[in-house]
Amino acid sequence: MREPGLFDVDERLKRLSDIGDQLEAYGRLVDFEIFRSVLDKALAYGDGAKGGRPPFDPVMMFKILIIQTQNNLSDDRTEFLINDRLSFMRFLGLGLSDKVPDAKTIWAFRERLNKAGVITDLFARFDQYIRDAGYIPMSGQLIDASLIAAPKQRNSEDEKADIKAGKIPQDWQDKPAKLRQKDRDGRWTVKFGKAKERKDGSLPRDIAIPHFGYKAHTGIDKRYRFIRTWDATDASRYDGRMLRKGLLDKTNTGRSVWADTAYRSKKNEAFMEKHGFVSQVHYRKPKGKPMPAHISRGNATKSKHRAPIEHVFAYQKNIMGLFVRSVGLERAKMKIGLANIFYNMHRLVQLDRTGMV
Repeated sequence: MREPGLFDVDERLKRLSDIGDQLEAYGRLVDFEIFRSVLDKALAYGDGAKGGRPPFDPVMMFKILIIQTQNNLSDDRTEFLINDRLSFMRFLGLGLSDKVPDAKTIWAFRERLNKAGVITDLFARFDQYIRDAGYIPMSGQLIDASLIAAPKQRNSEDEKADIKAGKIPQDWQDKPAKLRQKDRDGRWTVKFGKAKERKDGSLPRDIAIPHFGYKAHTGIDKRYRFIRTWDATDASRYDGRMLRKGLLDKTNTGRSVWADTAYRSKKNEAFMEKHGFVSQVHYRKPKGKPMPAHISRGNATKSKHRAPIEHVFAYQKNIMGLFVRSVGLERAKMKIGLANIFYNMHRLVQLDRTGMV
């Protein structure tokens, strides 16, 4: 084995650029300094007059959260891979001799942001950034929700009843370590899926699949397919109720709203009409009657328009591996919010490559 040369690292970085370093594209297209004012206000670090080790640069630490989100990494794995990968170090502006934040520092940074409740401000800051770049919401919007899994809780029936009533089970009150590990915000729900046709040609009943965790409520613009509005709730929250709670983007230049049957209700239809939106929400099948042919054709047409929002969830869950490992709704919202920010960064890179603006 030959001795390492003076320019070996530069040559390896150049090779990474040549074969397509995705993080380099994010660093080129996204001015991460736009987040600094929000981060500084949330973190409220001292001026160093009392001494002590100075904190790591908040923008660099936020980039670490982006790396975590992109690759679904734990804090320990993140620390290891930053030390191991040249592409990560270049994205963070670190050299081989620079100190890398350890896992506890990464956890503390994320917790501090979470307690400050700034994830919506960070999302809004990047949304304004892409608007300033010319990607304004156009052509209407697509609304939907997706279940985000979390570690299943093994609780007794009495403990479940206490949690639903907003109480802390008696057995947990004297065990703070156990209480910290119990997710009292996540909920069980059942998702119905289409069963495969039997060999004899008959159709079985739909499959009921239980899920535990949270739900990501999302709205994207139809033209550029950026996430424009979002929220996070427990998994049992009904999708349709969220339409009137901030999911509709009133700045979209198009007035049409596409959504599935979960969002079809008299209240939602009246709300959209009152605020100047045009409902393109799917119609439900009449109970005990066949679906009228013209309604079925209309729903099929609406499905073609609504389909792109499924691509957002597919990318977040299948490529990014979105999964809530943390405990509590606030941390889940932080996780989902970071996933939405990263998805919009990914979408920005896609649109830049196609020259679409």
